[in-house]
Amino acid sequence: MSNTITDTNFNFPGQKSVYKGKVREVYNINDEQLVMIATDRLSAFDVVMPKGIPYKGQILNQIATKMMAATEDLVPNWLTASPDPNVAIGELCEPFKVEMVIRGYMSGHAAREYKAGKRLLCGVPMPEGMKENDAFLEPIITPATKAEKGDHDEDISREDILKRGIVSEADYNVLEDYTRKLFKRGSEIAASRGLILVDTKYEFGKTKDGRIVLIDEIHTPDSSRYFYADGYEERQSKEEPQKQLSKEFVRQWLISNGFQGLEGQTVPYMSDEYIETVSERYIELYENITGETFVKADVSNIQQRIEDNVLNYLK
Repeated sequence: MSNTITDTNFNFPGQKSVYKGKVREVYNINDEQLVMIATDRLSAFDVVMPKGIPYKGQILNQIATKMMAATEDLVPNWLTASPDPNVAIGELCEPFKVEMVIRGYMSGHAAREYKAGKRLLCGVPMPEGMKENDAFLEPIITPATKAEKGDHDEDISREDILKRGIVSEADYNVLEDYTRKLFKRGSEIAASRGLILVDTKYEFGKTKDGRIVLIDEIHTPDSSRYFYADGYEERQSKEEPQKQLSKEFVRQWLISNGFQGLEGQTVPYMSDEYIETVSERYIELYENITGETFVKADVSNIQQRIEDNVLNYLK
């Protein structure tokens, strides 16, 4: 197996704190900037899998930084540098406690809710007579609360967000506007690569001077679902599953092995061979999403490589 990075314990100059999310680890430097390290951890159904996926962190980080560069003319973001394949460095922000999920198609969670008979998702109506993977007339925004580590994110409506004071109305209007702009641009980029951006989530934060900026990741296979455009209509007309580019293949494998993150369920064993196929799928995702050949970083000592590159940057 290739070397992977599943945990970090750096001590950078000026380090104030470390936050460890499901996949990313965020180091606060002097309450001014954040060093965000994308690990090779794999999370599904809000559960972190026991083994890392070779190159996954590099793939997520490099897609996110490329997509931030491709959207910064529309929506400001937190990013200032990426000194290492697994690292993004940017402005310290106070994150909003909601994820802005936007769906152009009725897939994944929306389809599961629809099949269960629900016609309202996060307070947004879903029309009668839709088939799984049909396009909505207009993309719908279905926010989720940001869960604490170990908990599940929960659907929430715009009304509840405002009523509970999670986000002010003025700020929420900006989040919605930015979400629609980013999704439109993301859909155009995807279309240019022969892909359909099905749904995605964005996270936003507020800088010290009060600006709302995009943070975390954008248009990666962990935060987004893509279909191949070629054959989409034909597959829909025959009610066949769509050919996907997303983490959904991992979720489906877990479901088929009796795991959906529910109480009492245990994560099925992932062989080295299976892990290798997941890594290959992530590389395929990268190349399709970016239109570029993936260049594997040196993984002989990932921890040392990251530490050296970050220290050089912070100097």
